[in-house]
Amino acid sequence: MGITSKKFWTEGPGSFAVAIFVALVIRWAFLEAYVIPSGSMLPSLLINDHIFVNKLVYGIRFPFSETWVARFNEPQRGETIVFKYPENPSIFYIKRVVGVPGDRVFYEGGNLYINDELVEKVPPGKELAAEFEWLRNQDFSNEGRTGKSNYVQWEERLGEHPHSILLRKGQRVSPPFGPVTVPKDSYFVMGDNRDNSRDSRLWSPSKTFVPRELLVGRAAFVWLSCEEKLSKDIFVLSALCNPLTVRWKRFFHSVH
Repeated sequence: MGITSKKFWTEGPGSFAVAIFVALVIRWAFLEAYVIPSGSMLPSLLINDHIFVNKLVYGIRFPFSETWVARFNEPQRGETIVFKYPENPSIFYIKRVVGVPGDRVFYEGGNLYINDELVEKVPPGKELAAEFEWLRNQDFSNEGRTGKSNYVQWEERLGEHPHSILLRKGQRVSPPFGPVTVPKDSYFVMGDNRDNSRDSRLWSPSKTFVPRELLVGRAAFVWLSCEEKLSKDIFVLSALCNPLTVRWKRFFHSVH
């Protein structure tokens, strides 16, 4: 007895094909998962944070293309975006939008100026836990507290939600940059770990800005996070979290 058309799609091989198709559509147009590989977005995003990215928020593209079918929202200052690295589009980066089209951006001595106005930053009012592997043996506190401190945390507001940034105390690692004016359909981006981030300040002059066509989407939330992977030497295991090092408090942590 042959399989009926209905059973083929609901119980037979066709059901597997449908599942694959639905998964590809979701990945293409709606949500995609990424893993944070570095500390450039500390303290907002930790190394080995697994995040979902909202790909629909800025528009819909033709499949396997950088051409927009429809454009919805525009990235705003303060949003955390995933994009293709302008100097090598095969690599994906995650940074915070600092400048939008028409903005004049200048950065010096840990201070950010937009349209000739200083972006205010204030101490967040609480100790920042040294939960990052490379900071565990460092003296780490907020600006203004007594004692030595190699790193300081500030709270900054660029958009609707405030976010934390990390600065090295004392001698600045980041040289002055700008001023530059952000062109049409482009964005100036920076990491929250201001003295340890390769971003618009350090890219080649012709690739300073992120063109809109290289946008992937806006970071939405953390769905998994861990201190360590199962193995750094075995490729298959290098992508999996060590269950003994899971950061349970990071689950479903919103990205601002």
